[in-house]
Order: sequence, then C-alpha cells, then structure tokens
Amino acid sequence: MEEMSPDNIHGVILAVSSSVFIGSSFIIKKKGLKKAGVSGARAGEGGYGYLYEPWWWAGMITMIVGEIANFAAYAFAPAILVTPLGALSIIFSAVLAHFILEEKLHMFGILGCILCVVGSTTIVLHAPHEQDIESVKQVWHLATEPGFLAYSAVVLVVVLILIFYYEPRYGKTHMIVYVGICSLMGSLTVMSVKAVAIAIKLTFSGMNQFKYFHAWIFIIVVTVCCILQINYLNKALDNFNTAVISPVYYVMFTTFTIIASMIMFKDWASQSGLQIATELCGFVTILSGTFLLHKTKDMGNSTSLRGSTTHSSRDTPVFINSGSSRSSTSTRPSIL
Repeated sequence: MEEMSPDNIHGVILAVSSSVFIGSSFIIKKKGLKKAGVSGARAGEGGYGYLYEPWWWAGMITMIVGEIANFAAYAFAPAILVTPLGALSIIFSAVLAHFILEEKLHMFGILGCILCVVGSTTIVLHAPHEQDIESVKQVWHLATEPGFLAYSAVVLVVVLILIFYYEPRYGKTHMIVYVGICSLMGSLTVMSVKAVAIAIKLTFSGMNQFKYFHAWIFIIVVTVCCILQINYLNKALDNFNTAVISPVYYVMFTTFTIIASMIMFKDWASQSGLQIATELCGFVTILSGTFLLHKTKDMGNSTSLRGSTTHSSRDTPVFINSGSSRSSTSTRPSIL
C-alpha cells in the first residue's frame, strides 16, 4: 500500500468535513421544521413558518458550508476518492437523529454505519494519487480526448432518449427514468466541478485560470447539468418514496462518476489489479451499508411502527411506482 499524498489527505479531510456538515444540516433543519410546526402550518402542508425559525437557517448555513467543503475536496483528490465518501453523511445524519430527534437507530442500522466506515476506510487507504495539473487547459485536454468524448456522447444520447421518449411514457411509474437522468448528468457535473475547483485552486495560488475560455465552458456545463439534475430529482421525489430513491440514486450516481473519472483522469492507470479490486470491494461495502441503513431506518422507532414499515417496504417496488410507494410521512432530502 502506497503512502497517501498530501493532496489526497487534504481531499479526504475536506470530504469527511463535508459529510459531517451535510449530515448534521438535515438534523438541524428538521429540528427547525418541528419547532415551526408547533406554532403554525407544517412545511408539508404548505406552511412557510420555518423561514422565521433560526434552527432552520442554521441548518441551511451548515449545508452550504458542507457543499463548499465538498467542492473544494475535488480540487485536491480524485473523484474516485471523494464521491464515495459522501455516504458518510448518512452515518452522521442517522447517529444525530438517534440522539437529538430520538429516531431510534436499529441494530441493522448500526451495522450499516459500520459497513460504510469500513468501506470508506478501504477506499481512502488504497485511493490513487491525484494527477499534477498545472493549468485548466490541461483538464480541457483530458476532457477532449477521444475516450471521454465518446463517454460524454453516449451519456447525452441516453439522457435525450430518457427525456424525450421514456420520461413522458414511463417517468411517473418507473423511478429508474428520473434517477438515470440525474445520475448520468451527475457524472458530467462532477467532472466539470472538479475542473472549476482546480481552476480556482490554481488562481488562488497566483496563476489566474479564468483568463482562459476553457474555465468558463466548464462553469456553463456545471450550471446546465445542475439545473437538469435538480429538475428531474424533484420529479423523482414528487412521485416516489425517498427511502427508495436515496440509495438507488447514490449507487447509480457514484458508479457513473467513478467510470467518468476513470476515463477522463485515468485514475487507475498507475494502480495494480489488486489495488483496483480492493477499492471496488470498499465501494461495494459502502453500497451494502447504505442500503442497509435506508432499509432499516424506521425499524427502531417502535414495535408497531416497525411492523407496518416492514410490511410497507416489502411491498414497495424498487423501480415501479404502483401508486402506494409514496409515503406522506417520509422525509425528503433538501436540494440546495
């Protein structure tokens, strides 16, 4: 096992910090929503009293800080290291909910947290070193190589087919349509975000990168991709249970991001087959922990609730909405 580079260490610290802030923000905002709901209409009923609640704004500020840390992490470490660590936010959210909101964490939920930690540690210890990039033009060269251009073309074609053919026909009944659009576009978003983050990092070091048109093209790509993702993720959340969307979206988004990073930045070019296999095992371990956490998230609340939740989740299809997959009591992740 190679020693971690200083850039990878910085990236890990920023990514873990991001997970702490983002995971905490959901709990802080929910506490604010609960306090606002006591004195007025709840947010789920169309109320906006939470806008006057300091706890909710504290949660929003915490989330923004987390997103900034996550953005900065891409400037130092490869996406194959940063993106999977996003699962740690689920752990912090679950643990804080257990102690602050008294949403009991089931034994299998604790096991899910342990699996996420083990998988994340495995990836951190075996992650590839970040390339030495001295200009945004170097990132542009990587983005315009035949391999990544082919990947981008395939992604755009598939997304257009999903948007114009499958979404009108199957969008409201097959979750995979919305999640597929978000995940595919998300992989391009992360590559562009990484390019912009590198440009900002180099600019702060004294080498202005925004005098090149390449940096502005990456910013435009980030903006367009984010708008598309937010739009179709909102549609997915409006039609399907969050408990089903969250793990499936995480799996697909992370998988496509790793593939895109592998093609564009050639993250695995300097690694042995054993190192790559170990990283994949770590990724699968995180996925297992994520699914276990979401599958058992309501099992610890009470015996009666556990019985009804288990029955409901067993009958909820993963890819098809039969009309009962939405839950009026499910919590939905905020979109920044």
